[in-house]
Amino acid sequence: MSKETIERKQTGFRLRTDLLEKLKKEAAKENRSINNYVETLLLDAVYREPNEDTLEAIQEVVSGKSGGTLDVSDFDSFKKSVNEIE
Repeated sequence: MSKETIERKQTGFRLRTDLLEKLKKEAAKENRSINNYVETLLLDAVYREPNEDTLEAIQEVVSGKSGGTLDVSDFDSFKKSVNEIE
């Protein structure tokens, strides 16, 4: 099993002090380094593309071919309407 090496380049940013402190706290909550935490946030923001299943589901709804209607008036109705679609 080969492991792909991801090239990284060191860079520097100026951030507001309050934002940096918040990022440090959030990273610590997840037991991650500030670098890893910020890189993950940036990757999520940049690569937020739906996968093939999601694209198909979107197309199904847009085309009007969806299998039913979801009742979102309350949680029990929602669960029931999901089960009826499946």
